[in-house]
Amino acid sequence: MSNRSEGEIAEMKEIEAVEKREVELRSVSSLAKVFPDEELREPREGEGTALWGERFSFQIAYRSERRSRPYYAEIKVLSEELNGSISVRQVGLAPSELPGYADSDEHVLRMTPGLYPDPLYPIGLSGKLKLFPHQWRSLWIEITVEAGVRPGAHTVGIEFVSDEGSIVGQESFILNVVPAVLPDQELIHTEWFHADCLATQYRTEVFGERHWELIEAYVKTAALHGINMILTPLFTPPLDTQIGGERPTVQLVDVTRTDGIYSFGFERLKRWIDMLDRNGIAYIEFSHFFTQWGAKHAPKIVVTEDGVASSSFGWHTDAAGEPYGRFLDEFLPALLDFVQANGLEKRCFFHVSDEPQEEHLDSYRTASERVRKHVNSYPIIDALSDYRFYEKGLVSHPIPSNDHVDIFLDAGVTNLWTYYCCAQYKDVTNRFFHMPSARSRILGFQLYKFDLSGFLHWGYNFWYSQYSLDSVNPYEITDAGGAFPSGDAFLVYPGENGPIESVRLKVLFEALQDLRALRLLEKLAGRDKALRLLEEQLDEPLTFKTYPRQAQWLLSKRNRINEAIRQLVKGND
Repeated sequence: MSNRSEGEIAEMKEIEAVEKREVELRSVSSLAKVFPDEELREPREGEGTALWGERFSFQIAYRSERRSRPYYAEIKVLSEELNGSISVRQVGLAPSELPGYADSDEHVLRMTPGLYPDPLYPIGLSGKLKLFPHQWRSLWIEITVEAGVRPGAHTVGIEFVSDEGSIVGQESFILNVVPAVLPDQELIHTEWFHADCLATQYRTEVFGERHWELIEAYVKTAALHGINMILTPLFTPPLDTQIGGERPTVQLVDVTRTDGIYSFGFERLKRWIDMLDRNGIAYIEFSHFFTQWGAKHAPKIVVTEDGVASSSFGWHTDAAGEPYGRFLDEFLPALLDFVQANGLEKRCFFHVSDEPQEEHLDSYRTASERVRKHVNSYPIIDALSDYRFYEKGLVSHPIPSNDHVDIFLDAGVTNLWTYYCCAQYKDVTNRFFHMPSARSRILGFQLYKFDLSGFLHWGYNFWYSQYSLDSVNPYEITDAGGAFPSGDAFLVYPGENGPIESVRLKVLFEALQDLRALRLLEKLAGRDKALRLLEEQLDEPLTFKTYPRQAQWLLSKRNRINEAIRQLVKGND
C-alpha cells in the first residue's frame, strides 16, 4: 500500500506523461535566442503581463528527442478568449559570416560564424511544422491585446500533434491583461526605407505597379512596428554609394529643363504621400540634398531636356558650384509650394548630408546654408556626432550616435534624437545577430529616461553590399558582403509579396512599447515616480552605456511598470 499523497501521485503521473512525449517544449520569453547547436539555457517563462492595445510576444522552444529523422507535427494554439488575436510563426535561421567585429565587447552571445535565429516564417496553411531531431528551435507567439479584453489571467495552450492524432508535446502560458490602454507613440522613428532595393530584389520596374504594391506592403509592416517616418526619395538618395558609382534611380519628382528654366512634376510624390497616409505614417523625411560623408557633391538627379533624360547632377557636380545652387533655388521653393498646398507643413523633415566629420565643417556649412535659406522654418535633421556642427548653427536637429549623445545631453540640446549603426558595438545598445535581445530592448527605457524625441537607423531593407556595389540575397548574405555585422543592414527579409519580419524587428517594437508604457505611468503618477521606479535597486543610474544586461531584469521591470499602472487605474475607479 502506497504512502504517497494524491498530489504526489498526480505529480508523478505528469512527469511520466511528459517523459513519454516525443517533443520537449519550454515556454521562454521573447528575449531568448534559441540556437539549434547548443543546449537551451533559458529558464521557463510561463507568465507575463500586457496592457490593452499592446502586442505581447513569447516563444515556445521545442526539441524532438525520440526520432532519428525529421518529421511533421501540427501546431495548435488554444485560448478561450484570445484565439482570434494570436499569431504563430516559426523562428527561422539566418547565416552570418560576420557576427561582429573582432574587438567586440564581452556582452555578446557568441562570435562564431554560423546560423542565428532571426527570420519569422509563417506556418503553412496545413498548420504543420517540421521538427529536426535533437535540435532546439522555437515558435514566436504574438498576442494582440485588444482594448476591452477581459482583464486578468488568460491561459494560452500549445499542443504539438502527430499525424496519428496524438499529442506529442504540450505547454502553456498565462497572460495577465491590465485594464489600461497603451498610449499612442510620441517618439518619431525612422528606419531608412530603400525603395531601390525592392525593385532590385523583386526584379520589377521602378515605380511600376508591382513596385508600388511592394512599397506599400513594406510601409504597412513598418507602420505596424512603430516606424512612423519614411525616407522619401525626392531624388535617388546619396547613401552608401561608392564615389563615382550610382544606385538604381528612384526619383519621385520629375524635372524638366526648358530654355534654362526648371519645371517640376510632383505627381509621383503625391502618390507616395497618399500611400503613406493610408498606412498611418505621420512624418515625411525628404532625402538628402548632398552626398554622404562630406557634402561635396549633388545626388543623382535625372533631368529631361529636349526630350532626353540624363543625370544632370551627381558625382560630377560640385556641391558649392553655381549650377547646383541655381537648381536648388528653383526646386526648393517649388517643393515648399507643394508641401503647403497639401497641408504637410507639420509633417516634413529635411536632410543636408549624412554623417559629416570634423574635416567637413566647411563643405557642410556651404551645403547647409543653401538648404536653410529656403527651409529654415522646417526641422533639418542629420546624423552627426560632432557637437560643433550644432554649436555653429549648421543643423537645427542633430542626431548623434548613442555612444556620443551624452555631449549633446549635457549641453541641453532640445528635441534630441539618437541613432546607432555598425560603429556602435561597444557598451551601447544595438541589434546585431550575436547580441542578446535584452541589449536591443533596453533602448526603450533609455529613450524614456533621457526624453529623446526621435530615433533613426539606416537599414530597414538594405539588401546591397557595402557601397551598393552588388545586390545580395539577404537569406544568404546578412552582413552586406562582409562589411557590417549581421543585423545592421536590414530588419526585414523579402517574402513573396511583402516582408518577412524578424526577431529583431519584434524586439525593437517591444522597446517602443516599453517607452509608451512609461509615458502612461508618467501621465498617471508623474515623471519623477516613473523614473524612480525605472531605476529602483540599480547600483548606478541608467545611461546609454551603463544598464542591466540581464533579460530577467528587463522583463521584471516591465511587469513592475504594468503593476504600478494597474494599481493606479484601480485606485481611480
